[in-house]
Amino acid sequence: MSHLLPIQKRNAVLNRMADLLEQERTNIKKSNQEDLENYKGDDLAMEKRLLVDDAKIDGMILSLRQLFAQEDPVGKERFHFVHDNSIKITNKTAAFGTILIIYESRPDVTVEAGGIAFKSGNKILLKGGKESLRSNLKIVSLWHQALKDNDVDTNWVEYLNYDRNETQAFLEKPTQKVDLIVPRGGENLIDFVKKHATCPVIVSGRGNNFVYVEKEANLDQALNIIINGKTSNISVCNALDKVLIDMNLPNWEAFAKKVVTELQQKNVTVLGDETISKTTKVSQIESDLVWYEEFLDYKIVIGVINSNQEAIEKINKYCGGHSASIITKNDAVAQEFMENVDTAAVYQNASTRFTDGGQFGLGGELAISTDKLHQRGPIGLQHLVTNKWYVYGDGQIR
Repeated sequence: MSHLLPIQKRNAVLNRMADLLEQERTNIKKSNQEDLENYKGDDLAMEKRLLVDDAKIDGMILSLRQLFAQEDPVGKERFHFVHDNSIKITNKTAAFGTILIIYESRPDVTVEAGGIAFKSGNKILLKGGKESLRSNLKIVSLWHQALKDNDVDTNWVEYLNYDRNETQAFLEKPTQKVDLIVPRGGENLIDFVKKHATCPVIVSGRGNNFVYVEKEANLDQALNIIINGKTSNISVCNALDKVLIDMNLPNWEAFAKKVVTELQQKNVTVLGDETISKTTKVSQIESDLVWYEEFLDYKIVIGVINSNQEAIEKINKYCGGHSASIITKNDAVAQEFMENVDTAAVYQNASTRFTDGGQFGLGGELAISTDKLHQRGPIGLQHLVTNKWYVYGDGQIR
């Protein structure tokens, strides 16, 4: 692999790329229009992710400008030790080398994930889905332009136009060295990559996020947070799928009915456990397995529990390890919940829709990891590094 590019070069490429996206706005939308016309599926979430409009392009440009402004994540000292024999030992962050990003339907990933991986000193291999091919090829041609304009080899950003069989073959026997793979997409894609990959994979996992309305909740806040979490964008992994209501909440039945009514007015299909179904007349879930499902649709499940401990256990059993929120005015109860719920992000009195690299101040994200190695939650620039030991001696032997 080519040696590490100096940070000035990396930044200049990112800045140029942002300018090119602005200049080529119309052509990007035109390529995307062709992708949308060719898309024959009926997956609402997929179609939403596929669309590139002015707002999406603004987001791509913003993420590059934010990346440009951030400090270099490579070469940061993390540990320093001077041995008794005066050997000096330093541990510093280092680039991975080559990162393969495999994703579906979202052309903005070609910019955002590519930008994060490039700024952290890596060569990028992009493998997008066939549904967004024209959009992706257009954006990659702009990457190549930005690289050329700064006298940098275009092989720093490469697009792999592979079908499923070619992708599988590449994962099993890569034709070039790959140091890390990041799949971004549904469970099928992630399972496919984990099954065939021969190098480390960061799993950008599923959502299936929970909101727990505790007995000391502010009910106006609870209602707004549930509506926002479910309806503001159904196609994302930080959307809300499950609500638990504490039966010790005064007038919990009236609150449950209000939540159901508001959700139904927003065209959300509401299912309930036995108690909720009896109380609010919504359809009852057919089996407890539905608690494991991520919907990516206008659909939600509401259930009741009897204690904070029961809420924690239920969430830990069924959630996707992504995000969970407790609505309560009791900070001690919230803290206990947040420490014991096993998700990458835990919230008190806020929507799970904030689990996002941009919202967390990371300047976008490469992925949202639901694994515990080597980084959990939104993976930003500063997390996309490995490390390396530098040892300086003067003839010492052991």
